[in-house]
Order: sequence, then C-alpha cells, then structure tokens
Amino acid sequence: MMLMLIIFFLMIFIMIMMMTYLFYSLSWKSLMDNEKSSPFECGYEPKNSSRIPFSINFYIMALIFLIFDIEFSLMIPLIYININMMNFLIISLFIFFMLTLSILYEWKQKTLNWLK
Repeated sequence: MMLMLIIFFLMIFIMIMMMTYLFYSLSWKSLMDNEKSSPFECGYEPKNSSRIPFSINFYIMALIFLIFDIEFSLMIPLIYININMMNFLIISLFIFFMLTLSILYEWKQKTLNWLK
C-alpha cells in the first residue's frame, strides 16, 4: 500500500515537471537579444552602466557591525535566563573581553582606517 502511494506521488511529480518544461518551451517565443535584456528606465535608454564602484571599506564596516551586533544579540537573552548573577557576570565579561580583543585586532590590522 505504501509503495503504491509513493509511486503515485512520484508519477504526479514527474508529470508536473514535464508540464513545467512543456509550458516553458512553448512560451519562449524568441531568442533573447540585447534590447530585451537591457534595463528599462522610464522608456529611455540607460545613460551609463548600472555597475558602480563600491568602496570596500563600507563592506568591511558592515561585516564588522554584523559580527558585533550578533555578539550583543547573543548576550541579551542571558538576562532572562534563570541563572545566578555570578554566572551572568562571568559570561558577560567573557563576551565583552572577546569583543574588545576583536576590535583591537581589527584596529591593529588597519581595517578601520579609511585613508589607505
């Protein structure tokens, strides 16, 4: 009984995949050309490329912010856990110590320097 059920759903899956491929191949009217794949800007041709240079400093700062934000967000639920204050203090000091070491490491590597 279970085998027949598996075969039934497998057949439905195969039929859906075949229908998807069939509809895709029938709806593809023409080959894509440059005009169809170019971005549409209110009916006008694009004036310049959409690729703009991006400063790596913004990316690195965003990554550093994300790491520190995750560490702080992991520390917030510790307030609501029913543990004694000494354990909370030790855990908080350890996390703060790790944050301090990591920001000092970033500073030593000159990652935070914008004027390279």
